[in-house]
Amino acid sequence: MTQSFAFHRPTLAHRVADMALGLDPLAGDSGVFLAGPRRTGKSTFLKLDLIPELEKRNVLPVYVDLWTDRTADPGEVITEAIRSAIRTLDSGLTKLVRRSGMSKVGVGSWLTVDIDKIGRTGGATITDAVAHLIERSGRPVVLIVDEAQHAITSDAGKNAMFALKSARDTLNIGARPASGSNVRVGLVFTGSHRDKLASLVIGRTQPFFGASVTDFPLLGRDFTDAYTEFVNARLAKDRQLDPHEVFAAFQTVGYRPEFLQSAIKDYSIGSLGEDGKTFSLQDHAAAARERYWGEFDSLWAGMTDLQRVALRRLVQQGEGFKPFDAESLAYYSTGIKRPVAAADVQSALDALRDKGLVVRLERGRYSLEDPSLSEWIQARSAGS
Repeated sequence: MTQSFAFHRPTLAHRVADMALGLDPLAGDSGVFLAGPRRTGKSTFLKLDLIPELEKRNVLPVYVDLWTDRTADPGEVITEAIRSAIRTLDSGLTKLVRRSGMSKVGVGSWLTVDIDKIGRTGGATITDAVAHLIERSGRPVVLIVDEAQHAITSDAGKNAMFALKSARDTLNIGARPASGSNVRVGLVFTGSHRDKLASLVIGRTQPFFGASVTDFPLLGRDFTDAYTEFVNARLAKDRQLDPHEVFAAFQTVGYRPEFLQSAIKDYSIGSLGEDGKTFSLQDHAAAARERYWGEFDSLWAGMTDLQRVALRRLVQQGEGFKPFDAESLAYYSTGIKRPVAAADVQSALDALRDKGLVVRLERGRYSLEDPSLSEWIQARSAGS
């Protein structure tokens, strides 16, 4: 999509806000967990729709994206987002105290927050920091963690998740309705990897045990119709787009707006094939998908036979993948036409992890690092 085009989803934003603020009787109080493939509009929705909806309700949103810098420790990224919100809220007071060489900001007579030490040894807890935000703003706070599944990659990230749960549990005790909210602290988590996001809610030792993961609704025909109308107003009459073809192209690229934009851009230029034939929009959509899948092709070419078979088995079984049971070992042996031991499978899985294709979850479970790899394998298998 171009920068001048924006597609809003007010109904969805209203529903998610209700869930986060404890106003949806069916949502529970464990937080909102939304899972959807990468590049399908989750972050855009959070920024363009959910955050404005919360602000309209006089709620303070704190947004953090764990995917922006994957080299940074997710626990520190979360904590820094809270520090930044405090600095913004207390900008005037912070400037005053820093002139005297201090970083502490007092709140009434019961809480003092050293902003630079939040979440660190000897510093204020995340619960205290969030309490500070609520007290200073006089508003409920909703913490939004985008690509939250990345938190499980470090101990600090996991600890930050437990700290957010603690803040929610502690600060919501005895909460009185305010600003249309039934909570003081709401939590929203999104993830492009359902299995990894689910690791935060599955098992009694996980921070949000008992919560459920909801599929993030993909953009549909209403989006493509609006985008088609927007683009057609800027195209020559002989290059007008057909709404049905645009939606079909959108399905081809896996409901990813970025790839649809690329396909339409190439189509509008009128690219020609080597034989002089003009490519259709569907051709360009397939080409956009192939560019995304090109990295998978390259990685596949460098795999051993056992790595390929193990990857296929993982895609077939999904969450039920049992890499070392008798049935799986027999599957591998049939696939590569020689006996396979559990140690061989472990080596293959370790290699796939090194390639960034597979992740090991809690309790020895394995899953795909990028769920779109499943689409790629299924498409390649259908074409073979």
